[in-house]
Amino acid sequence: MTGHVPRHAVVIASGGLDSSAVAYLLAAQGASLSLLSFDYGQRHRKELQSAALIAEELGASHDVVDLRSLGHILGGSALTDTTIPVPDGHYSDDSMRITVVPNRNAIMLSVAAGVAVASKADTVAFGAHAGDHAIYPDCRPQFLEHIARTIHVGNEGFLAEDFQVLAPFLNATKADIVTAAEELGVPFKQTWSCYKGGDLHCGTCGTCWERREAFQVAGVSDPTPYADKAAGERR
Repeated sequence: MTGHVPRHAVVIASGGLDSSAVAYLLAAQGASLSLLSFDYGQRHRKELQSAALIAEELGASHDVVDLRSLGHILGGSALTDTTIPVPDGHYSDDSMRITVVPNRNAIMLSVAAGVAVASKADTVAFGAHAGDHAIYPDCRPQFLEHIARTIHVGNEGFLAEDFQVLAPFLNATKADIVTAAEELGVPFKQTWSCYKGGDLHCGTCGTCWERREAFQVAGVSDPTPYADKAAGERR
């Protein structure tokens, strides 16, 4: 992590492991937090409940931006189009490309930057990590570099002098995040990863595979109830 220690950070909070770890990391550094979530019509909008729980745990404000009409326009993604099934299998499979929502992080970061200007926050942060680089172009280092520059130019004279856009885990693996999250005290049970958005994590989609694998590689006990495991136990 580079730059100054944040005083007030607007954190894009999905309710997942990555953004929750970012929020807990910045809170541990003494930052005041404003958690910002987005309802873009995602089939797994259950994640918004997890984001609210994380905000409550941290004593942070939490706002949900309604982008449902925009999500409807951004078709072609399994996350926003219920006619397209969420693919099962490993997170690195080419099939996960169908879960890309066009320009999602740029949209969210632009809104978060506006919130930062309005609230005089000095930091906007999000949870991109190295495991996302191959699939999601808006999680790559070059994207962070350019979006940060764009936000600075587009808000010149209105941002805090030391304003920064942070992705503290940009070069970390998912297992690294689980390790850090455990040390930070992130309540794993209150986070949500599954793209299918059922009552339980399905255990078979790419994000569930990634979640399970990360706990295993990190050597951290995974408290997540998975539907496929529960079904196996009932047989």
